[in-house]
Amino acid sequence: MKILIADAFDKSLPQRLQQFGEVFEDMARLNEAEVLLIRSKTKVTPELVAKAPNLKLVIRGGVGLDNVDKEACKARGITVMNTPEASSVAVAELAMALMLAIPNRIVEAHVSMKEGKWLKKELKRTELYQKTLGLLGIGRIGSEVAKRAAAFGMKVIAYDPFIKEHPAAKLVSLEELLANSDYISFHTPLTDETKGMVNEALIAKMKKGVILINTGRAKVIDESALAKALVSGHVAAYGTDVWYSDPPAADCPLLTAPNVLGTPHIGASSKENLLRIGDIVVDILSKRR
Repeated sequence: MKILIADAFDKSLPQRLQQFGEVFEDMARLNEAEVLLIRSKTKVTPELVAKAPNLKLVIRGGVGLDNVDKEACKARGITVMNTPEASSVAVAELAMALMLAIPNRIVEAHVSMKEGKWLKKELKRTELYQKTLGLLGIGRIGSEVAKRAAAFGMKVIAYDPFIKEHPAAKLVSLEELLANSDYISFHTPLTDETKGMVNEALIAKMKKGVILINTGRAKVIDESALAKALVSGHVAAYGTDVWYSDPPAADCPLLTAPNVLGTPHIGASSKENLLRIGDIVVDILSKRR
């Protein structure tokens, strides 16, 4: 078995995979690869598939498969797998970190201290306690966020057309969620239905002063509409780990919009998560010997 590791995984993974065959990280040898390991950077396009005549298995270390052309793989008989259960805690914790950092003014406080300022009176905080968190999507990651939010004393509601009931959240209509949420966290897959769903019309239905958190899929957001809402103050702040591209284009309107807290797509990059991904990859290959 020839295994090509195309993206960044835990540094122990190559050695762990040697039991299954030859392991290499040189994309120039794509034509030899029988197994391709990717995360978010590498895109499995029809062009890539055409250059990999021996490819039998693609494993994406992560939740979604947005960067894999599943039809192109299916046409060639290539199996596509991912590791959705591995990343849930890591991404949920980052969502909570963004949700805590914004109302607690963490970045402003830190920067001002480094600049020699003492803004004790100027930096007013707000609490998560008794605020309403609306979850758009309550699958694996949304469920982990719900449990953590409840520990902060938040009221958790959720909209998910595929879930009938949930032990950690009250399921409501989309309209009810938009109208009542102080915070909205996005955990939906990117589909034809969800792409650009957070547009000007949807934002107008949200409570004024809402704070949005996105550790899911960037393209569920209409960037221009959100930037406009941030300028007007209808949306008080936006915390995001996901962008239209990695890195975002220089003209991304959210880079210059007010009250945006951004991170460079690090949601699944915890040390523990990378080790869990490695465990799942080893398990997958063990079963295919």
